[in-house]
Amino acid sequence: MMPPQRHVFQGGPIRRTTAAILLTALAPLTACSSSSETSSAKPTASHKAESKPAGLTAKQAAAKLADATGVTDLGDPTDNTASCSNEAAGKEPTANDCSQLITTDTVSIYEYKAAGVAAHWVKAMKVNGDWRQVGRFALAWTARDQKLTSDERRTELVAALKKATAGES
Repeated sequence: MMPPQRHVFQGGPIRRTTAAILLTALAPLTACSSSSETSSAKPTASHKAESKPAGLTAKQAAAKLADATGVTDLGDPTDNTASCSNEAAGKEPTANDCSQLITTDTVSIYEYKAAGVAAHWVKAMKVNGDWRQVGRFALAWTARDQKLTSDERRTELVAALKKATAGES
């Protein structure tokens, strides 16, 4: 018999096994996604420097969203980039890799190189739960604790991210 899990909403310790399982399950989708790049050559140092877009990162977005919604943080922010990026996982990068993934108790924040890639993932992943696009970011509420985030708070987070990224091209 498994011990009961503690659940504390909005910033306390939470066991996020569901999030870890979901992220592990989604990782292969990145490798299977369509890509026009068929070259087997390893990226050069200049390619790696270009792979990170200028502007707000997912980690910075998490901090801004917490501030905009009046909390210290969104609850246990964790960098899970390796689950959505082949490059971060030490594999051959693809055009559909995420640049960064910050998973919190409230929301998962996926950062992509371009808005088109974010749109691709939001469209593909909506079957797994609530995914919303803001420019080159995708916000997802698919883990057990994230599903407790009210629709009003989700809308508030989307609006705050739109405001935070308004100056980006």
